[in-house]
Amino acid sequence: MADISHPMTGRNNDDGTPGFGIYVHWPFCAAKCPYCDFNSHVRQGPNGGGVDQRRYAQAFERELGHMAQLCASETVTSIFFGGGTPSLMEPATVEHILRTIHDLWLVDEQAEITMEANPSSVETERFRAYRATGVNRVSLGVQSLDDAQLKFLGRLHSAEEAKAAIDIARKTFERMSFDLIYARPQQTLAQWRSELEEAIRLSADHLSLYQLTIEQGTPFFDLHRKGKLSIPDAENAAQLYELTQEITASHGLPAYEISNHAKPRQESRHNLTYWRSGDWVGAGPGAHGRLTRADGRYTTANERVPERWLEAVNRSGHGMVEHHALSLEEHGDEMLLMGLRLREGLEVERYSRETGHELDPARISDLTGHGMVEILPNGRLRATAGGWLVLDAVIADLAA
Repeated sequence: MADISHPMTGRNNDDGTPGFGIYVHWPFCAAKCPYCDFNSHVRQGPNGGGVDQRRYAQAFERELGHMAQLCASETVTSIFFGGGTPSLMEPATVEHILRTIHDLWLVDEQAEITMEANPSSVETERFRAYRATGVNRVSLGVQSLDDAQLKFLGRLHSAEEAKAAIDIARKTFERMSFDLIYARPQQTLAQWRSELEEAIRLSADHLSLYQLTIEQGTPFFDLHRKGKLSIPDAENAAQLYELTQEITASHGLPAYEISNHAKPRQESRHNLTYWRSGDWVGAGPGAHGRLTRADGRYTTANERVPERWLEAVNRSGHGMVEHHALSLEEHGDEMLLMGLRLREGLEVERYSRETGHELDPARISDLTGHGMVEILPNGRLRATAGGWLVLDAVIADLAA
């Protein structure tokens, strides 16, 4: 296997710009979690196999080639393998895709290359092989450190398997993150404090902490609608959120985004590209992208069903079902939605320049007076801690 790895630097190489990313969506899972509304699909076979990975690798090569024609001059600062469960990919498949990207674009020598992984014993055995292909950061879908809660969430691993995977990841990749889901049914502040503090002891430099949400089309949605599943009400959820901020900040992992926490210079470089309204290529079934061209900013979206995507790529060279220019208003709404999720806030001057729209000073003044937003010395607009609790309402007010 060819070594196309980059030296690990122990930081995200963030220069403050949005950067340019490539998102690769691997849509297959060993099982579908009852809370998940992502574009993921279970196929028959051992450990979620039953997929002709060589055919899919070749299709990714074709689609990336098509996308490169739209933005070949960009320098790639991050690559992200998401899903689905990318750690079901054979290392040879990952290598094929990374080699294709290197052939099509200039890739920064210190580019962040992340793979999402599930902490089952079979997948963690592959970590060293993934590292050899060039992956230099891993994001583990742990979700809980309690066996009963993992069973409730439909996860296939145990708490001990999760801890073992975290240990292997820390030894293999200098940069590592894992996810937890909180605000689960009947979860108390004391329970969450204990679990979160254990997670911080295990973590390296980054944690993603998400409140459980009930998404339409999932088994949890049906149970919730029938009154068989309840989650904390708004007041209790806010208390859990505030406790999360307090504990992570006290341990040197403050929130840099509403649900993401990191030590300084350990933020997810790829996700910063999204939140800073940068450009990225979306490749694979159901992947979305954003590309800026001379005549405007474009959104792309791919066919969601893997087999249909594969057929479309083999027929047309890509699986896009959507490719159109965003209106200035749509672009502005996205910039607000993404930028105000960040602790660094929104660059107001850039917002005005790219959208041709000035944010209403009266609305900003009113929200400032209510403690929802603040203007930083560098001119950025950011939501306060209180504003983050009601961010949707803050954004709606600014966008009106």
